[in-house]
Amino acid sequence: MIEQKEVEFYKENGYLLVKGVFNQQEVEEMRQGVEGIISRAAQSKADHNSQWQGDFLPAAELKKLVLKGFHDVHYHDAAFMRAVIHPNMAAVLTQIIGPNVQLHHSKMLVKPPENGAAFPMHQDYPYFPHEKHTMLAASVHLDHADEENGCLRVIPGSHRTGSLPHVGSHYLNHKEYPIKEGTPCVAEAGDVLFFNYLTIHGSESNKSSRTRRNVLFQYRDASDFPTENTHFDWGMGLMVSGKNPNFTKVKPDFKII
Repeated sequence: MIEQKEVEFYKENGYLLVKGVFNQQEVEEMRQGVEGIISRAAQSKADHNSQWQGDFLPAAELKKLVLKGFHDVHYHDAAFMRAVIHPNMAAVLTQIIGPNVQLHHSKMLVKPPENGAAFPMHQDYPYFPHEKHTMLAASVHLDHADEENGCLRVIPGSHRTGSLPHVGSHYLNHKEYPIKEGTPCVAEAGDVLFFNYLTIHGSESNKSSRTRRNVLFQYRDASDFPTENTHFDWGMGLMVSGKNPNFTKVKPDFKII
């Protein structure tokens, strides 16, 4: 899927947009999967607004914004399990992470038309810090994403500065890191944006009449261990490519109570 020059681009900039990872049929299956999750959540009275809270937007504007976000989508629909281990995904991951790739977790993010929530600029590192910083997000686009409907923005090369102090629920001071200063990553349905968990990123609200649906898969090297016991998931450690060289560390260290 990618050449060496693109691997070098990722290492230098902390992100890489790969075109056409998924075909139209696969995209449609995931779209249906997203809609099914939203519907079943509503039927189960488990629906909620996952909009970020904080002072990065005026309170009156924040109140109007909506984000549909659910974790562990590969437990809800097999379309996402197929996507997690898709040969095209593995082809990219093994070049930018290494031969032994694990899934950490999955989630979906849907910005509805006209009032889809913004994400303040942040690093993912504070949520699940790891030793070697191989952790990355693979953001699968299920719709055309542009500046109007709140595409992801990144600060190229920001992963090289290491972890930064965050405020609130793990976002950066919006006065120092305004969303609009990020480089917009315009993408088509089926494209995947890969970015390191230290890369500063965020997105503005969806002001268009179009939905913006994304599914995120977090991956890491099998020998990159967490530094904090946080963000556990039953599927954490699923081998996507290669082998796990750590026989006694194939599952998270947690207890059933």
